[in-house]
Amino acid sequence: MAHETPDSRPHRRLRPTRRGRLVLFIGAVLVLAVAAAVLVPLLTRESGTEQPRTTLVIPEGWRATQVYAADDKALDQPAGTTAKAAKAADLPLPAEAKGNPEGYLFPATYPVTSTTTPKSLLRYMVDTAVEHFGADHITAGARRNDVTVYQTVTIAAIVQAEADTEADMGKVARVIHNRLDREMPLQMDSTLNYAMNRSTLDTTTGDTKIDSPYNSYEHKGLPPTPIGNPGEQAMTAAISPTPGPWLYFVTVAPGDTRFTDDYAEQQRNVAEFNRNRRG
Repeated sequence: MAHETPDSRPHRRLRPTRRGRLVLFIGAVLVLAVAAAVLVPLLTRESGTEQPRTTLVIPEGWRATQVYAADDKALDQPAGTTAKAAKAADLPLPAEAKGNPEGYLFPATYPVTSTTTPKSLLRYMVDTAVEHFGADHITAGARRNDVTVYQTVTIAAIVQAEADTEADMGKVARVIHNRLDREMPLQMDSTLNYAMNRSTLDTTTGDTKIDSPYNSYEHKGLPPTPIGNPGEQAMTAAISPTPGPWLYFVTVAPGDTRFTDDYAEQQRNVAEFNRNRRG
């Protein structure tokens, strides 16, 4: 949700995010769609002739911590092994990432063989992201929006977390760009969820006061890193946002996200959302 300043908000606001609400029923759809779209080219790239003993599916929007845990399980490694490997893997990340692969663990289906290691699997994911994000249309879109490719990945990660449907992604991206252009704080609940390592529909006024660079209520501009790992659709929305004046949005009911540039209308929409939640 994109809000106004904290002083003008009710004491308690609720905001369904894609991660918090849709994960209950869309996970299987994501798994099937990603597997169908990406498994074949990834298997083709696997070195040698060894057949994969299993595959690892990384859904769109997963955070690095979720990816690490899934890697450990797929590789039969103790918990924390992949997270530790990520710190010393010397991954081919942009300088802006400062060694943090968040945003560059590309959502796809990856082959896992008897010789796959945490480091090689992470490298595979980052190489795939670099290949996709380095495409000419991505770099041209970032330049057109006066942001870097890394910042575009950060925007896409927020879009991935906030958009209720694929159709809403372009509008959510437009809200982000419009607020950045006006030097307004983004005030996105998804960044708070990331800061607090949670997925929830409920955001309180106290939450918006936490001391974190990911608190987009207190800090203007983009968070310091992506808040998850976006897919192709979110990246497309980030580089080609839907034209419009919107500054606010809220999903009042599943499939019904309201976008507006009028704060009074936003308040009415939020009130309707709260009534739906209580009902």
